[in-house]
Amino acid sequence: MFFGLLANPELAPKRAVLNDLNHHLVTVYEVVRDEVESLIEALGALSESYLEAGDDERSEFYYAQRSRRPTGRIDLAARFVFLNKTCFNGLYRVNRRGEFNVPHGKYRSPRILDIEGLRDASQALRNVELTCSDFGEALKAPQAGDFVYLDPPFEPLSKTSSFTNYTQGAFDRSEQQRLKWAIDELTERGVRVMLSNSAQDYILGLYSADRGPFGRPGMRYRLETTLARRAINSRGDRRGAIDELIALNYSADEERRALESSRPRNS
Repeated sequence: MFFGLLANPELAPKRAVLNDLNHHLVTVYEVVRDEVESLIEALGALSESYLEAGDDERSEFYYAQRSRRPTGRIDLAARFVFLNKTCFNGLYRVNRRGEFNVPHGKYRSPRILDIEGLRDASQALRNVELTCSDFGEALKAPQAGDFVYLDPPFEPLSKTSSFTNYTQGAFDRSEQQRLKWAIDELTERGVRVMLSNSAQDYILGLYSADRGPFGRPGMRYRLETTLARRAINSRGDRRGAIDELIALNYSADEERRALESSRPRNS
């Protein structure tokens, strides 16, 4: 979302704050922003060692990298990107001890080092504030007129598709409810909000009901769906585009007026 907005001069934010609870991911963003050339050098060494190895040696190299502990910020960021490019489907998952546990992806020619992409990302992040905190803390800052996009761990569509272990603690329904209440509070403050989640019955009900659990007042939201591609499934024939829910606290007319007011006028 951030990079997409930044690519459009009419929509690019004047000030941006990116927050995530995964401190490893936030560290990667900080390194990309502040020390990109050192990251490129470290990734280059990992890429060369991996791509020049045979199939068996590649798996050994991958699991050796997965099991070791990084020695510093650059090493952590390089390892994170390397694992993302060479693990199964680019999935990020940790166990209860917070250890990355995704198996080797066994791809023929993964693009581990993207020099141009890293430098472009570094430039884009130059004036961005990066934070690592719970969403409840992060959402205290936005004020009327601000725009907030939220992309939490999605509610599973089925018992077998359950995946909420993006961080050491699972993002269960109590967290989905807490997030909804936080969005209600943002709405009351005049903050524009957009949320992505699965088009699952519980989430649909959560954002369309006038009342939440325990009789607590709720707010209804504008709900739309968009097709989003999913690459992770044990069965290849079930990978593809599925409905993704978009919940917004502003109308289509408000959205159109905001876009029109952001466009430069001819003098």
